[in-house]
Amino acid sequence: MNRAELADFLRRSRARLEPSDVGLPPGARRRTPGLRREEVAGLAGMSVDYYTRLEQSRGPRPSRQMLTALARALRLTDDERDHLFHLTGEEPPRRETASRHVRPGLLLVLDRLHDTPAQVVTDCSEVLAQNAMARALVGDVMSRPPGERNLTRRFFLDPAARGLFPPEDRPDHARAHVASLRAVAAARPDDPEPAALAAELRSASAEFARLWDEHEVSSRHRSTKRFQHPVVGLLELDCEALLSHEHHQLLIVHTARPGTESFERLQLLRVVGLQDLAPSGAMRNM
Repeated sequence: MNRAELADFLRRSRARLEPSDVGLPPGARRRTPGLRREEVAGLAGMSVDYYTRLEQSRGPRPSRQMLTALARALRLTDDERDHLFHLTGEEPPRRETASRHVRPGLLLVLDRLHDTPAQVVTDCSEVLAQNAMARALVGDVMSRPPGERNLTRRFFLDPAARGLFPPEDRPDHARAHVASLRAVAAARPDDPEPAALAAELRSASAEFARLWDEHEVSSRHRSTKRFQHPVVGLLELDCEALLSHEHHQLLIVHTARPGTESFERLQLLRVVGLQDLAPSGAMRNM
């Protein structure tokens, strides 16, 4: 691990970013250009002390998970992401499989969507990034351990995740999850991820196993979804899935039609933000 080169690369990558580049408010006037260390640490989900030590050439070797989070926080390109991995003595992720690295341009679009929930997911339903409105709608998925960020896994194994949707809508969501995963597994037979996820869920969920055996296939497309939010109530939202073919990633955007009750409730959700106003703490458990 080249600590000196890593520290220099992190400092320079941080200095070239402005708060608006990562969806943060400008705040008070800054004496030096770029993001503050605490801002990068917050975006990467690490402690400020840990990040500071990395910039001071005295930190421990970051895990692959932490390197991926740093690359996302610093809006690194694929080549820059690979360079970051090399500086720590790690082999960069293979580019021919589904990437966990979200392109800076896609993150920029995500950050600009201030008034509508949006998140970036892989075609296997792994959440890679969320904006503030998505966190307010479905909870802070990125704060969970990596194994608990998959929407399909959580739908079948986590009752709180199913509770996001009205009971009468859940069978359709279950079928959509299974049909989508089947399509991905068939399209990428050499990629172990979709096959491993399907095998795990067939073993853990009788509902998933039954639906898998029905062999329905469907890719994600435009749809209308209803969310049962613990604070603002029922929202009926149009769902658009914008596909990045090169990286097997989707930008999922939820909008409400102007003039509807759901539109008004979505505006209220924007005001509420990430505040946990539900007495039971439901948002924390989503």
